[in-house]
Amino acid sequence: MSFLPTRTSSVRRTPARRLADRRLFFAETLRTFRTTGAVTPSGRHLAEALAAPLAHRTGQPRAVLEVGAGTGAVSRVLAGLLGPEDTLDLVEANPRFARLLAADLRADPRLAALGERVSLIAGPVAELDPGARYDVIVSGLPFANFPPDEVSGLLTRYLSALKPGGHLTYFGYRGTGRLRALLGTSRSLARHSGVIHVLDTFQQAHGADFRTVWGNIPPARVWHLRAPAVSPRPLPVVSARTAP
Repeated sequence: MSFLPTRTSSVRRTPARRLADRRLFFAETLRTFRTTGAVTPSGRHLAEALAAPLAHRTGQPRAVLEVGAGTGAVSRVLAGLLGPEDTLDLVEANPRFARLLAADLRADPRLAALGERVSLIAGPVAELDPGARYDVIVSGLPFANFPPDEVSGLLTRYLSALKPGGHLTYFGYRGTGRLRALLGTSRSLARHSGVIHVLDTFQQAHGADFRTVWGNIPPARVWHLRAPAVSPRPLPVVSARTAP
């Protein structure tokens, strides 16, 4: 593997705040499972694996983007790895999560320390400035819950937003395919098959590698790739009806 997670100095949250974050996450999972995609925030080991490209500083200011920031579990790890001139943009479409993040930008020591170098876009990634370019993009979106063409569009957008040599990390939970096979409808299984096809095509085309984070609940596979030196070609749009 080409990258390893790094341990970060942390400011521990109180047990009451951690419990409140978990309760909110679980409530949003029940309310909007498609866009939340998990029953609890990302664990520390998963957050560190996603943030691993930031471990090695280049000496130049870096622009970092996190899409699907949720309750900020990964955001706080990213903030702890930023240099004095690095910036962090957070994108969160869920209004309840976004309100929590907005408050944490002022109250959480790691995020508040960034001052004006951190910003929050309380909306979908489509509202991101199309001209913005990033050295590192971390995606927390639940690709397995989206239509194949939406996943293809997101991945293409990520690549177009990366600077040459930039890093993209994202993840998927292990073992969920068996659960979907047992509980899913034929339509949902066809859609999921289409998503897997899109992801496999993307990963093979761009030489992505991965590591499994067994310490997360549930275990997760973190994917990592670096942007090509030239602008990427769009991925073919694959629908659930046409996926093999």
